[in-house]
Amino acid sequence: MDLQKINVKFFAAGSGAVRLTDFIDIFNSWIQSSEGEYYDVADYSHMQAGPGIVLVTHEANISVDNTRNRLGLLYNRKQPLRGSNAEKLQFVFRAALEFCRRIEREPALKGKVRFQGQDALFLVNDRLLAPNTDETFRAMKPELEDIARKLYGAGGFPLDHDGDPKQRFSVLIKAPQAFDVDTLLKNLGGYGPQLAGVSEA
Repeated sequence: MDLQKINVKFFAAGSGAVRLTDFIDIFNSWIQSSEGEYYDVADYSHMQAGPGIVLVTHEANISVDNTRNRLGLLYNRKQPLRGSNAEKLQFVFRAALEFCRRIEREPALKGKVRFQGQDALFLVNDRLLAPNTDETFRAMKPELEDIARKLYGAGGFPLDHDGDPKQRFSVLIKAPQAFDVDTLLKNLGGYGPQLAGVSEA
C-alpha cells in the first residue's frame, strides 16, 4: 500500500476556557504573518461535534477539530508524500505535533490549551486506498506499532481499530502514561525539517 492522505489527531486537555471561534482570529493572524503558505480559514463551529475551525493550506488542512465531541488538533495531509510508509508516518505525526506545540505556545491563548500526547488518532482519508476492514488493519498494524514505539518507547500501547464500515479507516493509539508534546517530538528523533510556518522557538 502506497500510503497517502494521512490524518493524525492529538486530543486537547484543559481547553474549557477556550471557544472554537477563538481560533478564527488566531488562524487569521497566522495567515497574515505567513509568506502565503496559509490562505484561508473555514468556520464549522456551528456544527455539533463537527470539523471545528480549519486552516487551509496547499499541502494540508490543520484544524481544531471537535469530531465526536473530542476537541483536538487534526493534521489532514492532502498532497502526496514521497518515501516509505514509515517515513510518511513519521513526517505526518511530527507535523501534527509541531502544530500542537505552536497552539500551546500561542500568546493569545495564554497557555489555556494543552494536548494529551498519550492518545493519537490515525486516519486515512481515502476509502478506496484504505477500506475500513480488518484486512487493512492487519496490513497497517506493523507500521503503526513501529511509529508507536518511536513515540512511546517499548511499553504496551493498544491499537484500537474502529471497524464501523460507515467510517474512514482509523486506529486510536493509546499509551499507558502521559506524554507532553515536546517529549514526543524528541522521541521521533529531533525536530527534523522545518515545516512551513511552524517555529521551533
